[in-house]
Amino acid sequence: MNPPTTSAFDLPERLSAKADPALVAADERHFAAIAESLERVIAELSDQLDVVRRAPGGAGQAAMDRDIEVYRLSGRLRALRRYGLDLCLGRIVAEEGAEPLYIGRLGLTDSEGRRLLVDWRSPAAEPFFAATHADPMGLASRRRYRWTRGRISDYWDEVFTAEGLAGHAALDDQSAFIASLGGSRSARMRDVLATIQADQDAIIRAGSRGALVVDGGPGTGKTVVALHRSAYLLYADPRLGHRRGGVLFVGPHQPYLNYVADVLPSLGEEGVRTCTLRDLVPEGADAPEEADREVARLKSSVELVRAIDKAVRIYEEPPVEELLVGTPWADLRLGAADWAEAFDAPDPGTPHNEAREQIWDELVAILLDRLEQDDEEEVSPEQFRRALRQDRELVGTLNRAWPLLEAAELVGDLWSVPAYLRMCAPHLTPEEVRALQRKRAPQAWTVSDLPLLDAARQRLGDREETLRRQRRRASAAAERERMADVIGDLIQADDDGEGVVTMLRGRDLQDTLVDEDALPAAAAEPLAGPFAHIVVDEAQELTDAQWQMLLQRCPSRSFTIVGDRAQARHGFAESWQERLDRVGFDRTTMASLSINYRTPAEVMAEAEPVVRAALPDANVPTSVRSSGLPVRHGAVAELPAVVDSWLAEHDEGVACVIGDPGFRERARVRSLTPELAKGLEFDLVVLVDPEAFGDGVEGAVDRYVAMTRATRELVVLRSRP
Repeated sequence: MNPPTTSAFDLPERLSAKADPALVAADERHFAAIAESLERVIAELSDQLDVVRRAPGGAGQAAMDRDIEVYRLSGRLRALRRYGLDLCLGRIVAEEGAEPLYIGRLGLTDSEGRRLLVDWRSPAAEPFFAATHADPMGLASRRRYRWTRGRISDYWDEVFTAEGLAGHAALDDQSAFIASLGGSRSARMRDVLATIQADQDAIIRAGSRGALVVDGGPGTGKTVVALHRSAYLLYADPRLGHRRGGVLFVGPHQPYLNYVADVLPSLGEEGVRTCTLRDLVPEGADAPEEADREVARLKSSVELVRAIDKAVRIYEEPPVEELLVGTPWADLRLGAADWAEAFDAPDPGTPHNEAREQIWDELVAILLDRLEQDDEEEVSPEQFRRALRQDRELVGTLNRAWPLLEAAELVGDLWSVPAYLRMCAPHLTPEEVRALQRKRAPQAWTVSDLPLLDAARQRLGDREETLRRQRRRASAAAERERMADVIGDLIQADDDGEGVVTMLRGRDLQDTLVDEDALPAAAAEPLAGPFAHIVVDEAQELTDAQWQMLLQRCPSRSFTIVGDRAQARHGFAESWQERLDRVGFDRTTMASLSINYRTPAEVMAEAEPVVRAALPDANVPTSVRSSGLPVRHGAVAELPAVVDSWLAEHDEGVACVIGDPGFRERARVRSLTPELAKGLEFDLVVLVDPEAFGDGVEGAVDRYVAMTRATRELVVLRSRP
C-alpha cells in the first residue's frame, strides 16, 4: 500500500512530537487506503444514481421504491463528498493485539472487501465511545482525531493496559473531550461525535420501545444525546425506517433548530424530520403567547382537548325521519334504522370529513339493494350513485346530519358560543366558560389554541382534501364510464362475439385501463405522521395539551424525551413518571445525566444559588472543568465596552446579550430573550438586569438558563448596583 502524497496530519509546531512516524505511520497508510476507496465509491455511487434517475418512474410501489433508492444514494454521496478523510473519527486497538479498528461516520470497505471504516452506530464501534478505565471493554488503547479543514490538527491517545502504552501512544495531560470543551463556539452546534462520552453513548444506544426520559441539567449533553440517538435509531432499528414512518425531532424554537441544523447530516443521516410544536399547525407561525395566564392554564388541559371529540360528535347524529328518495327507476324509502346503519359504517378512527364518503357509499348500497332491477338493463353502481346525487333532499339531509367541518370554525365556535362549550366541556365552571369566550377573529389564535386546533384537524381531517378525493373518485368513475362505452363499441364490432375483445367485459380489466396517475391528487402533509419514533428536546416545557399533539402522531408511544425539570419556566413539581402517565404514556424508562461538560465551574457556582432559591431540590449538575475566568459584575452602561473588548480580543467564537431587547446584534454577537436562548451555547454571555426577568419560579429559571449558556465567560450588568 502506497503512503499518501500529502500527509493527513497538519500538526502545529508545539505538537511536533506527535508527528513522529512511530506514532502516525500506520495511520498514514490507512488514510491512503481510505482516500483511494472514497474516490472509487463516489464514482460508483454517481454511476448508480445516474442509472436509477434515468430508469422509468413507474407507478405505485415501484415509483416509491425508485424514489427511496434515489434518496438513499443521494444522501450517501452528499456525506462522502462533504467529509473525505475526516469521515474517520478515531481508532481502537483490542487488548489481544489485533489490527486497529477505525471508526467512521459511515462504513467503508476497499475493493477487496477489507473493512476500512466501521460505522459509528454499529455494535463493533461501541467500545470507542463506551470504554472507560473502570470498564475498558477489551481495549488496549483508543485514539481520537481533531480535524481542521480536512486534515488532523491534533489527536489524543488513551491507554487501558500496559500493552496499549507500549503500542506507541502519545499521551496528554487531559482527555480529548475535556480539551475540546474549551474550543470556540460558532453559530452552529459543533461536531462532537468523536468525543461522545460513555454515559451519553449508553443512552444513545438504548432500545426504542416505550418512552425513554433523559433527565439532565445544563451542559450535560442532552441535546447531543437527542440528536445522535435520532441517527442511531434509524440505523440500528429496522422498525423505525422511513417506510414505517421514520423519526421526528421536535425542538423548542426555530433559533434552536437553526443551531443544530448541521448535526444530523454530519452523522450521515438526512432522513430525520425536524420541527417545533408551532410547525405542526398552520396557525402556529404567527401565534402569540396567551396573554391571560388563567386562559392558558385552562387550554393546556387534556380534558379540553378531549372536548374536541364531543364537539365533533354533535355533528354526527343520524336523521330519525323517514325519507322518500326518488330515482329514475323507482322511489325508495330510507328509515331511521337505515340512517343509523349508514352512520355506523365508517371504520373506527376515520376522520369526520373522510367518513362522510363512507356513509354515502353505505347509503348507495342500502338503496341499490332495494332496487328491483330488470335483467335486461342492469343498473351499474356508478349510474345509481350519480342518480342519487341529483336528489337534493337526500344530499341536503346528509349535509345537515354529517356536514363537512373546518377545524378553525369548530374551535372558534367553542370560544364564541357559551352553550356549545358547556355542552362539550361540562367540567368547566361558569366562570371558566366566560373566561374562554372571545370575539370571532380567525387571525387571533394564540399558542395555547394550537393543540385544540390540531386535535380538531386530526379528528376532522382536511376538508379540502376530502373534496379533492371526492373529485378524484368522480373523475375515476367518469373515466370508467367512458372506457365502458369504448369497450361496448368494440364488442358490438366483434362479428362472432368471441375473441379477445370479450375479455374487456370484465370489471377488473376495465379498472386497469383507467389512468389513475392522470387523476387529481394531493401531496401528503409531511408532519402529519404517523411517525415510528419521536424525539423531544426541552420537553419540560410541554403542556398536557401539547403532549397530545405528539402522541397522536406516534401511536406506538416510542419516544425519547429530553429535558430538565429545573429549567421548566412554569414549574414542574411532579415527577416525569407522574407527568407522562397523566398525558397518556404507558411504558416509561428513566435515564439521568449528571455531569456538566459545558458550563465552567465559576459560572455554575453563581448559577446554582439562583435556581435553588426557587427550587431547592433542583437537579444541578457538577461541572468538570474550570475556565479560570471569574464571573464579572458591572453597570449596564458598560455593555458596549464589554462587547467591543471581547470582539477585539477574540477572533473566533460567539457571544450573546440576554435581557436587553434594544441591543442591536452584530457579527458574532446575538441578542436573545432567556426563552429563545434555551438550548444554545456561547463563549461569552452578557446578562443585562437579570432581576427584571421576574419573580418566582419563572424568573429564577430564566436567570438560571441564561447564565448557563456560557461556555467560557459570564458578565452580569445591572442598572442599579
